Amino acid sequence: MKRVLVMLVAAAMAASCTGKKQAESTASDEKVLTKTVPAALRVIEQNEVYTSEIEPYKENDITPAVSGVHIDRILVDVGSRVKAGQLLVTLDPTQYNQQRLQYQTALDDYNRLVPVYEAGGISAQQLEQTKAALDVQKEVLDNLKKNIEMRSPIAGVVTARNYEAGNLFTGTPVLHVMQINPLKIIANIQEQYYPAVKLGMPVELKVDIFPDQTFTGTVSLIYPALDASTRTFTVEVTVPNGNEKLRPGMFARSTFNMGDKEGIMVPDVAVLKQVGSSERYLYVVEDGKAERRSVKVGRQIGSDVDILSGVADGEQIAVTALSRLADGVEVEVKE
Repeated sequence: MKRVLVMLVAAAMAASCTGKKQAESTASDEKVLTKTVPAALRVIEQNEVYTSEIEPYKENDITPAVSGVHIDRILVDVGSRVKAGQLLVTLDPTQYNQQRLQYQTALDDYNRLVPVYEAGGISAQQLEQTKAALDVQKEVLDNLKKNIEMRSPIAGVVTARNYEAGNLFTGTPVLHVMQINPLKIIANIQEQYYPAVKLGMPVELKVDIFPDQTFTGTVSLIYPALDASTRTFTVEVTVPNGNEKLRPGMFARSTFNMGDKEGIMVPDVAVLKQVGSSERYLYVVEDGKAERRSVKVGRQIGSDVDILSGVADGEQIAVTALSRLADGVEVEVKE
């Protein structure tokens, strides 16, 4: 009886081992079930977006040519609209008034000498010397007038006023004027797009404060040299602002259409990132096996991404069960 019991236990253990080996064998032979989509060659519209601060088209500090002078009058205030050449500030006219009296005296002297010369009482040389002295006085007077009259070199809006009438000028600009129609933005663009950017090309702008509105500008200046450290070049875009909705200091997203190109597109879910590095990779399924491919990734368009290198048109790309895949793993593609 004891012998029979031992034989039954041994048979049970043998059956258990056999079942375990069969289960392990079945598990090792199981293929990873995945779904694939073909990499597709498509025409891609290259729209590049850059974030920039909106700037005044022109701006100027209104500052006296000399220091240590008193401000006589300020004819505008913050928010005032000014024209090019408009008188904005006058300085203490004391020195100008003194020079004007000197000039007037010199002018009177010259006018008295003219009939004397005509009567033969003085020589032509004496009259010419008097006229030369008068011209010097006039030049000094004109320069003083320019110094006491401060005019705006541009049309725009006064955005800062730092003094009141009677204050002593201490170095800070009296006023600041900005031209806000048009405005401009500056964008730094990758060197690969240098041939695509042309003077006059349209640029679309969006600002957060007006989410449903698109503004349009044009490329007005392309800097001729690239930044060697960033491999970018600078572009200036002029933005009409007739309704003055846009203001300097706002941030805008500018979209440049760099033309069309052909690209290999795959779903973005197929592209994985290697932990601890910048490598991007995906799995190509061929002949029932997964092949791990390193890829260079371009722009994302919707739910797809542009693969710059590493995949060919029509290759089958795994898009599910990616965590179970590895290079060389056998797969079964589900329809």
